[in-house]
Amino acid sequence: MLLDKFRRSLPARLSVWIVLFVTLVLLAALGYQFYTSRRAVRREAIALATQQLNNVVLRVNNILDDARIAADNMDWLVYEHLDDPDMMNVLARNLILNNPQLQGCSISFEPGFYPSKGRYFSPYAYYEDGSVLLHQEGSDDYQYFYMDWYQLPKLLNQPCWTEPYMDVDPKDDTAEMVTTYCKPLTGYDGRFVGVLSVDLSLSWLSETISSVRPYPNAYSIMIGRGGSYLVHPEPEKLLNQSIFTQTLLVPDEKLSELGHAMQRGESGMREFRIDGKRAYVFFEPVKSTGWSVAIVCTHSDIFGGYHRLRRTINAIVILGLLLIFFVVIWVVSRELSPLSQLVEQTSAIATGHFDEQLPPSDRVDEIGQLTEAFGNMQTSLVKYIDELTRTTANKERIEGEIRIAHDIQMGMVPRVFPAFPERKDIDLFASMTPAREVGGDLYDYFIKSGKFYFCIGDVSGKGVPASLFMAVARNLFRVVGRQGLSPKMIAHQINETLAADNDQMMFVTMFIGVVDLETGAMEFCNCGHNPPVLFGDGAARFLDVKPNTPLGIASGFWFDEERIADVRDQSFLFYTDGLNEAENRQHGQFGEDRVLEQLRGPFVSAKETILEMKKKVAGFVGDAEASDDLTLLCLRISKIRAQA
Repeated sequence: MLLDKFRRSLPARLSVWIVLFVTLVLLAALGYQFYTSRRAVRREAIALATQQLNNVVLRVNNILDDARIAADNMDWLVYEHLDDPDMMNVLARNLILNNPQLQGCSISFEPGFYPSKGRYFSPYAYYEDGSVLLHQEGSDDYQYFYMDWYQLPKLLNQPCWTEPYMDVDPKDDTAEMVTTYCKPLTGYDGRFVGVLSVDLSLSWLSETISSVRPYPNAYSIMIGRGGSYLVHPEPEKLLNQSIFTQTLLVPDEKLSELGHAMQRGESGMREFRIDGKRAYVFFEPVKSTGWSVAIVCTHSDIFGGYHRLRRTINAIVILGLLLIFFVVIWVVSRELSPLSQLVEQTSAIATGHFDEQLPPSDRVDEIGQLTEAFGNMQTSLVKYIDELTRTTANKERIEGEIRIAHDIQMGMVPRVFPAFPERKDIDLFASMTPAREVGGDLYDYFIKSGKFYFCIGDVSGKGVPASLFMAVARNLFRVVGRQGLSPKMIAHQINETLAADNDQMMFVTMFIGVVDLETGAMEFCNCGHNPPVLFGDGAARFLDVKPNTPLGIASGFWFDEERIADVRDQSFLFYTDGLNEAENRQHGQFGEDRVLEQLRGPFVSAKETILEMKKKVAGFVGDAEASDDLTLLCLRISKIRAQA
């Protein structure tokens, strides 16, 4: 009921359409704005996170470089005093005094390098309670020359950083994460003699990296070369778990790929889910150590403000559209109210009350013009109805005459099959389907003096003119053909007659054939018509014929004639272009390939061939309007009579 009322209300429909249009424009504009805004927010987030990540990596590298430079600057002093083992204690202590950021320094030598010092000699200076203490490392319980910090530079023969490890203080059982920079020492002869190492506490590193929070819920991590966590918001994971630990429990291809990329020293950004939440991970390597730092930012943090703004704008837009709708429906209803009265009056006129007076109107807009137009229409309506009555009567008369013309035209072509019941050697069937009530296609045949004469033709144009021209052409074929002339002479005589006084410049394409029923020889003349199809035994092909010109274009033409020695036991399909040019709703044509495909099956009879072909065309055309007349003639002459 409500829908019906809406359909009958022009103001309501206009209001809805206006609001819908405004809504579409707003949605398009807002959609584009939201799209560009989201891209801008994403770019800004990437730039912010990348900048902060670069800053923290730069700070880490600076501190690591300070430790490395301090060790590198000590290298030449160790070499200068290599023959004075006691000087190593001084050098280690001075290095710590001059570089308070270092936690410890050791100068360790190969076992027995200084015979006076015994098997172990490794002076170690370190800070404790604000003072620098000196301690000799190495014992049977702690053989330092088997430690990683000693073996790595020895084997690699180059300086390196060790993976971070937990350094436990035996006094209070506290642990601190430490990394060591190790540098190989060589003797005067260039042989390896020991290792200079400096220890660097990573407590500052954790504080530095963890302080990087571009968003409230963002956090930072750092992994070592093996993937172990060196910095993580959950302390229990430090050095106990790696970035790959979670993937062992629940396979996560994206997380594994991120871990491998960080191990390879790559930098960039990845997007995936962490604990079921969308997140962006920005990462960059600390190249001097093989470590990698990453910042994890949740999607809600990055786009939180964007989503809040979008919800606010959406609410404003909805309220605005509602306001627009009510304002528009009020304005439209007010402006179109005179139409309601006009509708009532014109409805009365529509029921036959032509003397009904229209409401007076002094408006000069479209409604006023519409009222005036209805008044003029009312005046001329009576006259129109009188004319319509006469026109309808004339139309019914013309339609009756056209139906009679259709019946006359269809009666002009042979329609009784079998055409020659007494002759078992002739299998013949034909069909003509005009595109309109009457058409311009034709076919005809007869037997005279042991010869079978036949033709099929297509007049240019459609409708009544084509049907009249068709009738003339068909009668000419029958009259001229019964004189026993050859196909080319029949074509010549018909052309001369049709071309005379042909002011309308109409013409007809025609295929004329004569078959000697005793010998099977067929003489034929093709006058601009479609070549027939020769088919049978699973094969089908178009007959290669000379085209000649259509009949009726101009007098004085002579036509080429062709001959086939024996057509017996061969099947022919003659047709007009209403077959191959039949169109469906998509304007696709039936085409010659479909014609050949349909005829490649086994031959049953001429009638069956025609009926199946028409069925195939009807299925292709569907409910599309016929584009041209369709005429088919199938002929097969056998040797049955001759053998008898």
